[in-house]
Amino acid sequence: MIDINGIAHVQLTVKSLDRSRPFYRALLHDTFGMTIQYDDESTFYCIGGRTGVLIREAAAEHRDTGFDQWRVGLHHMCFRLRSREDVDTLHAALVDMGARIVTAPYDGPWAPGYYSVLFEDPDGIRLEANFVPGAGNLAVITDKPLVPPR
Repeated sequence: MIDINGIAHVQLTVKSLDRSRPFYRALLHDTFGMTIQYDDESTFYCIGGRTGVLIREAAAEHRDTGFDQWRVGLHHMCFRLRSREDVDTLHAALVDMGARIVTAPYDGPWAPGYYSVLFEDPDGIRLEANFVPGAGNLAVITDKPLVPPR
């Protein structure tokens, strides 16, 4: 058995890098404090917190296709934060950025102490940030299935 060490990076494809770059710079660099590794005409890539997020523009023939979280592929991506206060601080930053807030911070049923905010990038890609105290579901032993995320 292999004991994985997390997810190295996630690459998101956007309609327009020029339009999405300010959002992701504000979120990843300005708000989360991630380091900008690459920022050029084709790529915006930030690293930090044992996480890498890369943004690239869709191929020309796919730029009219909108994001649909129910299609095959990414449903949403969730950042893990270190406190409930961080979730609230992020929510305030998202409001200041003019981001579309899908669900303001709330206590969710997915793990003991689960607290999150759900929002979208300029293309409607669903993003979430949560705080789960302690080991979260890793500390819970249950025979009931978890409620799947929205």
